[in-house]
Amino acid sequence: MDKSGDRNPEWGSDSFAVVLDELNLEYIALNPGASYRGLHDSLVNFTSGCRMLLCIHEETAVSIAQGWAKVTGRAMGVALHSNVGLLHASMSIYNAWCDRMPMLIIGATGPVDAMKRRPWIDWIHTSQDQGALVRDFVKWDDQPGSVGAACHSLAEGAARAQTAPCGPVYVNLDSALQEQKLSTPIALPDFARLKPAPAAMPDPDLVRKAAAMLSKAKAPVILMGRVSNSDAAWERRVALAEHLGARVIVDFKTAASFPTAHPATTGVAGYFPDPSAREAIGNADVVLNLGWIDFAGTIRAVHGDLPVPAGLISASNDAAMQRGWVRDSGALVPADISFQCAPDDLVAALAGEMNVAAAAFKGGTLPIPEVEDGALSPQDIAALLRGALMGRKTCLMRGPLSWTGADWPVEGPLDALGADGGAGVGSGPGMAVGSALALRDHYPGRFPLAVLGDGDFLMNASALWTAANQKVPMLIVVVNNHSFYNDEVHQETVARVRGRPVENKVVGVELTGPDIGIPGIAEGFGFECHGGLKTASDVRSALQEAIVTVERGGVALVEIEATKGYAPSMVKVLQSE
Repeated sequence: MDKSGDRNPEWGSDSFAVVLDELNLEYIALNPGASYRGLHDSLVNFTSGCRMLLCIHEETAVSIAQGWAKVTGRAMGVALHSNVGLLHASMSIYNAWCDRMPMLIIGATGPVDAMKRRPWIDWIHTSQDQGALVRDFVKWDDQPGSVGAACHSLAEGAARAQTAPCGPVYVNLDSALQEQKLSTPIALPDFARLKPAPAAMPDPDLVRKAAAMLSKAKAPVILMGRVSNSDAAWERRVALAEHLGARVIVDFKTAASFPTAHPATTGVAGYFPDPSAREAIGNADVVLNLGWIDFAGTIRAVHGDLPVPAGLISASNDAAMQRGWVRDSGALVPADISFQCAPDDLVAALAGEMNVAAAAFKGGTLPIPEVEDGALSPQDIAALLRGALMGRKTCLMRGPLSWTGADWPVEGPLDALGADGGAGVGSGPGMAVGSALALRDHYPGRFPLAVLGDGDFLMNASALWTAANQKVPMLIVVVNNHSFYNDEVHQETVARVRGRPVENKVVGVELTGPDIGIPGIAEGFGFECHGGLKTASDVRSALQEAIVTVERGGVALVEIEATKGYAPSMVKVLQSE
């Protein structure tokens, strides 16, 4: 219940807390900090609509908000303490930017008025232009100069964050404004008129031209990238592909977009198109880009610098996010017909133009491979998980770099959520907690599973405490190869080119001597743990117990010893790069 009742805000931060309630932000993730102590007090004692998620680290707080947005499509609030909290969180903000996920990040500084600063601490925690730290990878930022302006800035920020293309925004609140005593009530924004703008619809004339081009195509290919997790949109994508007789290529970096077992699915979803997918693109007479990440780079990887013979149709609103500081959108998208719209809106328009009725694919899923005795590969672990979770509607909140779509087939939306966007290491635990929280609150029938590498887990393992603290059911499986293995691949490549000892590739990369006790770390954060598992039978037994724990509302972690390596299809691609 809203603690404010009919009371008028007494302090600046009371007004800010009222705004956050009016914005219907369900949560605000934070690590406590003195720079926003006023806002913290107001959230606790004046309003309670926006619930706090206490986090051990600021990077985790932002990752939780990103995971939440990947499931709900809506912004969560995040509070970051001063310049130091913003610096801690910057990598996670970059992930959210690259992943096009909305969030309202609330910073704090000051007092900006130097005459009001406490000795030492307020000086080192006050920045003249704090937003400059992240300005190149947020959609918008502001540092309002009054309580009234700050109320409007928070409302505007939430709207901007959730307007397509979505992304994080940053509003920096002067601590003096938070702690300002109010003599008169502050006029609040007109929230009904500060809603996210609807996405632009595709131009009807261009839709007709695109439909005509696709209808004449003999070998069309559809690249499925960033699309929505709507059931209706999923069925329209399936129906359009079937109507066109198109071959479909999907990406493991993005969320589930098309059924793996569908006969149109070509190649294996990975972090790069595999040889079968590249061949299909090379032989296509029309390629339809539906929000594919780095479409221009993919086309160039297939055709090089030669002219592209296929007709190119592109649907993406990503151009609005391109900056000079980082080229996360890739090169300018080549296209004969280009739409600045959400990809699924073009699919709906094409389906209407071609009179295509949406239909669900009932073809089932791919068979589960048998796991033989002996050392377990990442692919063996995927098969064991699929067997243990058979019959449960599971959401793979995060998968390891060693997996592809063949390891984790998908049948519908939310079956897999993709990667973090920025391709760093360490976001997995926080994003898993945020996604599991959203599943608990909005999709309670989904089983929450995250499969993390040991390096990813160890960088931000403290995120697990927030899950235990908030009673967020989830299963984390750690695929432990005792290495930041991706770098071994790079070191081996360099060694071979330079004629140096390949066996030295593990130096400075392996996590051995001593081995790290991952189960002990997770137990310390409140998880039920099963660790050091090396055989298929031990893994099956541990998974059965862990699944029961999660279905009873608990949190569980299973650590499995794994051999090093990637999926065979991914190895071929990496060797060709």
